Amino acid sequence: MSSPNIIQELENRFGKGSFTTQTTKDNIPTLWTASGRIHEILRYLKTGTDRPYRMLYDLSAIDERIRNNRQGQPESDFTIVYHLLSFERNEDIRIKVPLKGEHPSIPTITDIWKSADWYEREAWDLFGIDIEGHPNLKRILLPPTWKGHPLRKEYPARRTEQGKFSLTEEEHLKEEEAQKFRPEDWGITQRGNGTDFMFLNMGPHHTGTHGIMRVMLELDGEEIVNAILDIGFHHRGAEKMGERQTWHTYIPYTDRVDYLAGSLNNFPYVLAVETLAGIDVPEKAKVIRVMLAELYRIASHLVWFGTFAQDLGQLTPVVLTFNDRERIYTITEAICGFRMHPAWFRIGGVAADLPEGWERLVKDFIDYLPPRLKEYEKVVLQNAIFKERTVWIGVLTIDEAIEWGVTGPNLRACGIEWDFRKKRPYSGYEQFDFDIPTAKDGDCYSRALVRFQEMRQSLRIIKQCMDNMPTGPYKADHPLTTPPRKERTMQDIETLIAHFLNVSWGPVIPAGEAAFGIEAAKGNNTYYLISDGNTGSYRTRIRTPSFPHLQAVPKLCQGLQIADLIAILGSIDFVMGDVDR
Repeated sequence: MSSPNIIQELENRFGKGSFTTQTTKDNIPTLWTASGRIHEILRYLKTGTDRPYRMLYDLSAIDERIRNNRQGQPESDFTIVYHLLSFERNEDIRIKVPLKGEHPSIPTITDIWKSADWYEREAWDLFGIDIEGHPNLKRILLPPTWKGHPLRKEYPARRTEQGKFSLTEEEHLKEEEAQKFRPEDWGITQRGNGTDFMFLNMGPHHTGTHGIMRVMLELDGEEIVNAILDIGFHHRGAEKMGERQTWHTYIPYTDRVDYLAGSLNNFPYVLAVETLAGIDVPEKAKVIRVMLAELYRIASHLVWFGTFAQDLGQLTPVVLTFNDRERIYTITEAICGFRMHPAWFRIGGVAADLPEGWERLVKDFIDYLPPRLKEYEKVVLQNAIFKERTVWIGVLTIDEAIEWGVTGPNLRACGIEWDFRKKRPYSGYEQFDFDIPTAKDGDCYSRALVRFQEMRQSLRIIKQCMDNMPTGPYKADHPLTTPPRKERTMQDIETLIAHFLNVSWGPVIPAGEAAFGIEAAKGNNTYYLISDGNTGSYRTRIRTPSFPHLQAVPKLCQGLQIADLIAILGSIDFVMGDVDR
């Protein structure tokens, strides 16, 4: 994915002394530079270079203070990491800025990318890194009264490491007062003509499968003048948990990020660990992974389709789509032993071989679903009211989608055929015959159409998995894969000891850094992992699709009606576990 020329190009323009090059396991060009130059460098990468890096794919931070294996990297107490993506090059670049001191700061880049807003607030919230010039630097995932910055290394990772929690009546009232919406806190001022618009507080409440979220609407009658999103009610510290668990025992935590997508959550994590450790996965394990991933993609899309129709007033489809998802869970329960959260992928492969009779279960499903999809297409997608509520509502152009960091079906609905399974094939996807559905209008209906057609393509992939399942092992024969096959642990004491150590301590992954992204159900999901040569991750960064997607909502609904906002939120297909982590 790297370009041999981009590093040289940057050095020619800004001077060779402006950068320090870092070698990473994922081979993404990684450059360190000073905070004073980061603004002009990022602007050049977005607009100045040929085939530019137009998307701010991710922005994250690292607390470096107790890291042992820096491998020649510049000294820093904290590091800001900018991950950029170029569609024209099909390449990424990673720019790092070293920061010193207990209260580091760095200039904002919200004037370069609109999507930097939430990412920079997250860096302040969780690491305490001040973003100079940010228009509204405040907590985003944690309550405004929170003390400390949880992703700093001195912050405890377990509840048992903290004192007893108590909340007096006075403190309770202060918490309630802090949650009140004050327009001036969000840059909304009184109108000069002496009239004010009305504010409508939606939430915080559980909006169906989407999760807990709060939307404050500024209204002129029923027209939306402005929308302010308040997230973080579902935040569980998934990245912090990645630092306290072993490489192996963290796998179940990944299931709960996009809690509708099952094994799709395991996929980027285990691929990132395997990249760090240099583990090659057997062909059978690759195909099994693909089959499970596509089953869960359909399961996620079915839930979205039924609830989206319900959001717009149709009550029957959600009952039928949930019933169809149960048929998928019958398959996954037979294969994995679990339904929603199987935690079944392993470092180096999968947990177990396929059981007897799996082919019949899969065949029954791929024979059953196509007629059902035709019925849904007629009843929902061709319904006049459904079209009236979705066509030309919440329009997003290609340029706007890239500006906001939109990926997956929401990006393809704007007319760009971009899918990691095709552009950057992993786990053998290049061997499968399938198409990438796209639309052209970028509206709610286009987003619905793309996801609906994706279910048919997933069925094509699953059928190919069933018809061409390889023979051989289901996990790599590598000392860092966990655990060894049970039949071997019963034969000799050395393997039994290795099994005990790998399960209790986990493997020791060599020091290094790697990011791996996949085409998840809601867009591109990437795990950026840093190993300090230990039994667990030094830094686990989860780049989810829903986080940037939700940030674009105010733009999508401005000037529309309240009812249109409901359609827009449903068409985006987000879940708050994927947003808040």
